[in-house]
Amino acid sequence: MQVGLAGLGRMGAALVPHLRRGSRALTVWNRTADKCADAASSGAHVAQSPAKLTDASEIVLSILFDDAAVLDTYLGVEGLLAGDCSGRIFVEMSTIKPDTIHEIARVAKERGASVVDAPVSGTVGPARDGKLLVLAGGSAADVARVSPVLSLFARSIVHLGPTGSGSTMKLALQLPLYAYWQALGEALSLGSTAGLKPADMLSVIGDSPAAIGMLAAKIPVLLGTDTEVAFALSAALKDLTLIEETGRRCELRMPFATLVADAYRSATAHNWGDKDVAQLVNYVAQVASAADR
Repeated sequence: MQVGLAGLGRMGAALVPHLRRGSRALTVWNRTADKCADAASSGAHVAQSPAKLTDASEIVLSILFDDAAVLDTYLGVEGLLAGDCSGRIFVEMSTIKPDTIHEIARVAKERGASVVDAPVSGTVGPARDGKLLVLAGGSAADVARVSPVLSLFARSIVHLGPTGSGSTMKLALQLPLYAYWQALGEALSLGSTAGLKPADMLSVIGDSPAAIGMLAAKIPVLLGTDTEVAFALSAALKDLTLIEETGRRCELRMPFATLVADAYRSATAHNWGDKDVAQLVNYVAQVASAADR
């Protein structure tokens, strides 16, 4: 089938090889055209606008930075939904507010198309390995139709309910994950006061019930032996802001979400935003150590 991909950031670029192998034709688009070069060299076609991407594709995937980018890419003058969309399915994979997905789905329906929201759990490594967890929202028929494409890079596809369900699940999933890095930073600070070495503490934690699945891959990042940024701390702050906003819209009291978000705001304000999200551990430890002195 003919597949389109809008967005060639870290995650989008990691999906290109899988989509190239599994589709009859892959067409890509990115707001900064120079990021299309690698995809083009692998045999992908390059669309000159989101509307042209829709024209060339039966199923269009998008994975973009934030709600503003998604709304512009879909609803702009030359957006994905600007032309003839009849029969297309759009698979929105960005981490955004459920309200944004509902708006995109409303316009798509008016134009004869449908939307599946399918954000993923996992960063660049799992994306390269084809082992992402896909959190899908949409009709059963639409999810079934796009599943062969999603299976190209997913270890599992979970259909959670109607449109918007995947996006809501992604926000719910991210909150405890982001909180973990803050808690781990404070834990390492506690151990360091007794002279324990970070490498030893991380080894013990990694071999205990206190480890999350991602910890083993992040230990080299925390110890400075791996400098790749799989997911930026500033992007995590964006997600936490969405969690706060969605909680307020739902009239929920979420004091812990605000506490965690404040730690990420502080780290970003102190120029840690471009570092890997797990580096919040070292930032929190640094702040705690300075407070002790």
